[in-house]
Amino acid sequence: MPVLSEEMLDALEKLIYLPMVMTVLAKDRELFRKAGFKLPRPYLELLDQADRAVQQELKQVHQVIRSQGLKVVRGEGDELFTEYIFFHQGYEEHRRYLNVRLRNQVEEYLQLYLGKKGEANDKN
Repeated sequence: MPVLSEEMLDALEKLIYLPMVMTVLAKDRELFRKAGFKLPRPYLELLDQADRAVQQELKQVHQVIRSQGLKVVRGEGDELFTEYIFFHQGYEEHRRYLNVRLRNQVEEYLQLYLGKKGEANDKN
């Protein structure tokens, strides 16, 4: 069975995480709209900017996925794990991810897209 390269695994995992990031941004956008801030526009613009960046990266990931003939499907899940099935070169690989890991990784991506990670790197 061919082993997934690091690049292919990264693309497949982004196909898992980035839609989750978009969902969180959409829910947060609604919370900001309903929260009654005096000046909500800067917050909403920040969320919209992050959402556009995620969409752009997801578009690039889809191009890589298509060019490599890869596919990811969500499998079974419970309160601790979620299974994803990666299809590549006629093979399928089952991977189980801790739900806590999924949440933490989505949080990392949110920090990246909202600028927190970039600011920390700029200061170094």
